[in-house]
Amino acid sequence: MQKSLYQLKKEIVEVGRRTYERGYVASNDGNISARVDDAKVLITPTGVSKGYMKPEDLVLVDYDGKVLSGGKRPSSEVFMHLRIYKERPDVNSVCHAHPIHATGHAVAGLSLEKCVLPEVIIALGGAPLVEYGEPGTEEFFRPVLKYLKDHDAFLLQNHGALTIGSDVLNAYHKMETLEHFAHISYVAKQMGGVNTLPPRDVQSLIDARSRYGVATNASCEICDQTNGESCEIYQGASALSGEKAHLRPDNGGEDIDREALVRMVTEAVLKKLG
Repeated sequence: MQKSLYQLKKEIVEVGRRTYERGYVASNDGNISARVDDAKVLITPTGVSKGYMKPEDLVLVDYDGKVLSGGKRPSSEVFMHLRIYKERPDVNSVCHAHPIHATGHAVAGLSLEKCVLPEVIIALGGAPLVEYGEPGTEEFFRPVLKYLKDHDAFLLQNHGALTIGSDVLNAYHKMETLEHFAHISYVAKQMGGVNTLPPRDVQSLIDARSRYGVATNASCEICDQTNGESCEIYQGASALSGEKAHLRPDNGGEDIDREALVRMVTEAVLKKLG
């Protein structure tokens, strides 16, 4: 059922408030949008704090960026949002913010693509590091395009984070998941290192993605703990197309009910993502 313009405005205002209160943005940073229909997009205005927006502040634009209603100017990143909607018909909301730990990884030149947390593997796969582009220009979002087909979360080098989803809350929840993963990764590194899950468990989680409607082909990496440069990539392609992914032998942990584990984690993830 298609949501009304007023409903979408309320959702964007609420997500803007959450984004601001969680410290994912400072001052007037960040931008959030929602697809209204095949002709219109609703987006946050430029120069307004996401924590103090009102429904009437939001700007309605067409897919060429022309303002249709609203007394303010749309976000300077409006054309990034519009291009994402054109490239991904399944996406109905875009969320761009600067959460501390995710942005810290982006500034350090580190992606978040290791197979570490079950809920992240199912919901996101991994978040690639997207090359730097000047904000407010086409060069800002052009590097995103080569990752867009297979990912719903991105780290923008020396800038911030970007997530996309089926609706406003879904896109925002992916931002929460991304930042939570970045924070845990940061803490783990301080405590000695980030350990990836065993191949068999990763493959079960990857396979679960298509069964629960996660259609992207995002990958995650398992790296040899004794040799950080030796990594194997796991993608959703095996689950989506029936092709067998590359697996390393793993005979341990036979006493674990892996299907029950995958089911439990998947249900928790989908509940969180709305």
